[in-house]
Amino acid sequence: MIRVALADDHEIVRSGIQTVIESDPEIKVVWRASDGQETLDKLSEDSPDVLVLDIRMPILNGLEVVKAIKSKKLSDVKIIMLSMHSDRQYILNSMEYGSDGYLLKDTSKLELHKAIKTVHSGQKYFSGDISNTIITSLLDQSTDKPSPESGIERDYNLTKRENEILDMIYAGDSNKTIAEKLNKSIRTIETHRFNIMKKMEVGNIAELLKKVEKRRKN
Repeated sequence: MIRVALADDHEIVRSGIQTVIESDPEIKVVWRASDGQETLDKLSEDSPDVLVLDIRMPILNGLEVVKAIKSKKLSDVKIIMLSMHSDRQYILNSMEYGSDGYLLKDTSKLELHKAIKTVHSGQKYFSGDISNTIITSLLDQSTDKPSPESGIERDYNLTKRENEILDMIYAGDSNKTIAEKLNKSIRTIETHRFNIMKKMEVGNIAELLKKVEKRRKN
C-alpha cells in the first residue's frame, strides 16, 4: 500500500482528489492539509510515501513547502506538484527545489495513479505538456548564457534574455507589454525583473534606470 498525503487549500478539491487517488486499491490517503504550514506540521508527525501538493496555498505556498522539506531534509517523502499552473517558472522552480513530479489538475485519473507509483519507485514523473516545457527551457539555455561583449551583461552577469528585458524596461515598457513582445507570461517577466534588480543591486526601478543610464554614458 502506498501512503499518500494531500495538501490543497480547498476542501472540495481535497475531497475530490482523495476520491480519485483512492480509486486505486494500492493507494491510500493517510492525511490531508489545507495550507503549507499545516503540511509541514503534519509531516513531522507522520511522513507518508508520497505528498501530492498544490502550489497556491496560504501561509506557505507549495514551492516554499518543497524547499523547506528538501533543504532541511525534513523527510524522505516523494513530492508531486499538482497545479492548475503550467507557467514555465513554476515548473522549473519546483524542479530546482526538489519536487519529484509535476502534474496539471486536469490530468486523468490513470495518469495521477501512474505518477504516484512512478515517484514512489524512485523515478521522476512529468506529464507530456510539462516535459515539453522542461525541454524547451533546456534548449533556451543556449541563448540565456552571459555574453562577454556587452558592458551591462559583463558587469552584472546578466543573461542575454535579462539584458533584452532590461532594454525594454529602460525603454519604458510595462511587464504586460514585455510579456506580449516575448510571448511569455507576466509572471515569468516579473521573475526576470526581480533577478535583474538583484544582480544589479538596486531596490527599485528608479535606481535601476539610474544605474543603466550611468553605465551607458561611460
